[in-house]
Amino acid sequence: MSSCLFFRTGRGLSAVLFPVLILLFSSAVNAQTKVDYEISFPNAAHHEAEIRATFTGVPIGKPLQARMGRSSPGRYAMHEFAKNVYSVKAFDGAGKRLAVTHPNPYQWDVAGHTGTVKVTYTLFADYASGTYSGIDNTHAHLNMPATFMWARGFDNAPVHIVFKPLVSDWKVATQLVPTKDPYTFTAPHFQYFMDSITEVSNFKLREWTVNWSGKKYTYRLAVHDSASDKDVDDFTEMLKKVVAEEDAIFGGPADYDYGTYTFIACYQPYVFGDGMEHRNSTSLTSTRSLTGNGARGNLGTAAHEFFHSWNVKRLRPKALEPFDYERANMSGELWLAEGFTNYYGPLALRRAGFSDNDGFARQFGFPVSTVINSPARQFFSPVEMSMQSVFADGGVSTDPTNRQNTYISYYTWGSVVALGLDLTLRSKFKNITLDDYMRTLWKMYGQYQTNGKVMKPYTLNDLRVALAAVTHDQKFAQDFFKHYIDGKEVPDFGPLLAQAGFLLRKSRPGKISIDANLRDQDNSVVVNAPTTIGGSFYMAGLDRGDRMTSFDGQSVKSVSDIQKIADGHKPGDTIRVEFVQRGEKKIASLTFQEDSQLEIVTYETAGQAVTDAMKKFREQWLSSRVSAER
Repeated sequence: MSSCLFFRTGRGLSAVLFPVLILLFSSAVNAQTKVDYEISFPNAAHHEAEIRATFTGVPIGKPLQARMGRSSPGRYAMHEFAKNVYSVKAFDGAGKRLAVTHPNPYQWDVAGHTGTVKVTYTLFADYASGTYSGIDNTHAHLNMPATFMWARGFDNAPVHIVFKPLVSDWKVATQLVPTKDPYTFTAPHFQYFMDSITEVSNFKLREWTVNWSGKKYTYRLAVHDSASDKDVDDFTEMLKKVVAEEDAIFGGPADYDYGTYTFIACYQPYVFGDGMEHRNSTSLTSTRSLTGNGARGNLGTAAHEFFHSWNVKRLRPKALEPFDYERANMSGELWLAEGFTNYYGPLALRRAGFSDNDGFARQFGFPVSTVINSPARQFFSPVEMSMQSVFADGGVSTDPTNRQNTYISYYTWGSVVALGLDLTLRSKFKNITLDDYMRTLWKMYGQYQTNGKVMKPYTLNDLRVALAAVTHDQKFAQDFFKHYIDGKEVPDFGPLLAQAGFLLRKSRPGKISIDANLRDQDNSVVVNAPTTIGGSFYMAGLDRGDRMTSFDGQSVKSVSDIQKIADGHKPGDTIRVEFVQRGEKKIASLTFQEDSQLEIVTYETAGQAVTDAMKKFREQWLSSRVSAER
């Protein structure tokens, strides 16, 4: 693509120069763009990697613009990976040292080359997660944007990478395309390479295959964990059941580019808990070993991330396609891309038999309560909350924010929207469920692919159109989006949940809520964060940093003192509070409010009768889909 750029000068061509230019053109065409990486770990004990990136086919006369990414797939905020890069050097194809300029914090320009540029650098990496990289004497867990420089203009260039392990028993787990050499891999282009998180270690590997519609798919689990072989085998069997349930939702696997999907699990005490979806793989990091109860604890993350192989990696918002590594990536559709995934993870676990009805009810009680009670709903809709991801999704801020009052995670609100829509569809339309809506979206937008690229990413209006298509009711689709997606309302969950024999109720009826984040400090009680809009402390005028000296006429030295005093009152009681606010002594009246926290419980737990109709509804919603779909 860059082969003829160097003689687009705008000048006329003389008869004398014409044969020379023909020769140059021929050479440039033959020099196809490609990228070669080599990574080694000679100083792994100090969390360093040595990396060489060779860019071939750089336009003559133009500097190579090498960059580190500022964002990462599955993350929407800025992460500035360049901060961990140093000792940058550049050479031409013959090994001659080239000058490097640094025009901005994320870029290194190299001029004076002859079409090939080799860039070497050191990377520091000590935060193994789905977003960052971690290197030590036991492994290298590598997120590509946090590890590898790339170059502008090389978007479609094939990638070749060689991993040089620290010790001989290290293997490579990745979605990159294997070669005959177990440490050499390829990628078809830049976007695929950057989406291919990789674990290099002495991991344990398990594999199984499934057949759908005459096609064979291989699933792999690579586990870097001190757990026994039996623990890994047991976890593999659990994972198989979850995979089968999620495959059933969409009518089969997501048609992986090379027929294989890889779970890359690093369960070590020195990693950071995270999960990150990729096109044909997922990164799973946790301090929990698979030993003991760790397997069940880690299974939920795997269920969530695997669902992403359809929802967001292929069924993809237009705002995220293609992903831009030079900026934050904002999307108004994360309530579906992340939130619906947050609903289906626990649902798949329930259908696979890894939770019961009571556990499933408890799991959704908190998000439903959060969305119903949060003052943030007066500020932003689910679409607008999704757009806040660039500030919330690992984004760093030094100054205080008011997110306690203005923000609900799109994971949380989206999962509540999904629950409400699923129950509404099941009650209003015969034999139509959220599974049908997801499968419709998949057929309309997720399956249109060529060469690993989504051809038809969706817009917000496309989601509305699809809901009308699956229900055959355009007014319903318009109204649902108006009230619950573009709007800030919440479905009426009481009667919706009752259909399945679930009860939405207050978790502490008649009890007082301490609706402020308090902490002990120097024999006093300090308000630790902005108080909740509309809450008792907020209405009394207290805010972050205020120090209470007297509560209901009593001296208070700890949060437990506050709680004991509150326990002696009932909602509606008013007391006197003395406090210091930015150096000024103040007195206020505080009226206690009833705890508004809600919970979801089964009718059985609540001591209420469960009808046959409720049992049937519950069975159709929460039972396994595998036998019905295979």
